Amino acid sequence: MAASLERTSSELSTIADNVGRYRERVAGLAEPFVGTERDDIVGAIHEAERQLRSAERTLQRAIRQVS
Repeated sequence: MAASLERTSSELSTIADNVGRYRERVAGLAEPFVGTERDDIVGAIHEAERQLRSAERTLQRAIRQVS
């Protein structure tokens, strides 16, 4: 069981890191539209970023529980 927990923790950590990188990439996509008439795009991208941040935090919480 210890090996399974370690494997799960490692996999969750990798996924959390990837979600964090995607969050950063998504956030950067809003930059060209900030201050333009496309507030709809900025809002949608920022909402996606918030959701990815929430997923990243949830994964980090799961890692702490497995460890």
